Amino acid sequence: MASTVKAIVSRPVPLFVAATVLRAAMLVYGLWQDAHSPLKYTDIDYLVFTDAARFAFSSSPSPSSTAAAATATALASPYTRETYRYTPLLAWLLYPTTWQPGSTFWFSSGKALFAAADLLAGYLIIQVLRGPRVRMLSVERACRYASIWLLNPMVAAISTRGSSEGLLGVLVVALTWAVLQKRVALAGVLLGLGVHFKIYPFIYAPAIVWWMDADQMVRRTQARTPRKGKETPTPEPPPTGLVDTVVAFATPDRITFTIVSLATFLGLNLVMYARYGMPFVTHTFLHHVTRIDHRHNFSPYNILLYLNSANPTPGSLKVESVAFVPQLLLSTVLIPLVGAKRDLPTTMLAQTFAFVTFNKVCTSQYFLWYMVLLPLYLPNSSLLRHPRLGLSALALWVATQGLWLQQAYYLEFLGQSTFFPGLWAASLAFFLVNCWILGIFVEDLDRR
Repeated sequence: MASTVKAIVSRPVPLFVAATVLRAAMLVYGLWQDAHSPLKYTDIDYLVFTDAARFAFSSSPSPSSTAAAATATALASPYTRETYRYTPLLAWLLYPTTWQPGSTFWFSSGKALFAAADLLAGYLIIQVLRGPRVRMLSVERACRYASIWLLNPMVAAISTRGSSEGLLGVLVVALTWAVLQKRVALAGVLLGLGVHFKIYPFIYAPAIVWWMDADQMVRRTQARTPRKGKETPTPEPPPTGLVDTVVAFATPDRITFTIVSLATFLGLNLVMYARYGMPFVTHTFLHHVTRIDHRHNFSPYNILLYLNSANPTPGSLKVESVAFVPQLLLSTVLIPLVGAKRDLPTTMLAQTFAFVTFNKVCTSQYFLWYMVLLPLYLPNSSLLRHPRLGLSALALWVATQGLWLQQAYYLEFLGQSTFFPGLWAASLAFFLVNCWILGIFVEDLDRR
């Protein structure tokens, strides 16, 4: 049995076949559960996505006046669907779900797309792990680490239920690969697209820019042994003054990356704004600054957000507007400064983990944001060098999450008031465990 499992996870073809079968089985099971159980397998967010796709491509009768034409155009928007808080690109990608209304096959095509994104992210993980600038693993070892993502039932369940986080996983791992391969313009495009698709990838910009110093970005032609008769170029002296430091920091690669990423982000936003107007800006970006979602929220802010939603106090300083301060300080300043030049993939994992842990809204889907980067960190990690530490971290992460889910079940399904101390204590326990794990990531950065 052990040899069979090892053979599956150590070779690309069996690994990807197993990952595909896992997701196909979950898709089929989900159809059965949706048809026979009051507790639906399909995530409520997927219904929002597919409704938005239908509204985005809704056809209206030919209007007879300019005013009617403007009204018809305004109605053909994904934001007609309440609670759709995403880029129109997501609704556009799910256009096939609008074909043949009532067809289970086409309705489920979006879930298949998200599951396929999981597989593509797994392929990119293998490419990063095999890359000469990071881990330089063999195909067999790279596949084993990638199996942590590809064969993870939690990852497969979230995607096949209809969560779009797998698409972000592809963009983030592709961004990591492009940066490490020194594809600067491509990395800029991927970052701009990722931030447009969902805001959080902007946290990687400081780490990537800090990593892109002259030593990291030396071209291969310069790194080769000089030809006969040519002298080795003398290294430039380090900058001394403030102006020299700024000039030295503004390397061509950093400037190119910044301009391309900003141009991609702004270009996409301008196109969407021209098509959908202020609803695009409000629902895609501004909503997330003041959102007070308190359901299915593992964050310690959960109870406070619930109380604020029940008793809003206009004009006062609200926690949902300032909760991002410690979150951004850690994920965009302190962690990049400490680790980016030592180990970029591990730094990106620590950034994402900090961002999710300290976010005022923390749902199971957000765990995929850092889980896709976990295989890039594990090969040289303390969690594997010290198995007892790794097993303890995993057990506590699962146990405190299970404790929270138990309290949430009593609240939402049995109608018992478990807000305090049960749900709050479970949220706090999960938060503290995550802070401890984050400390392990940062300590590993300090050792490299």
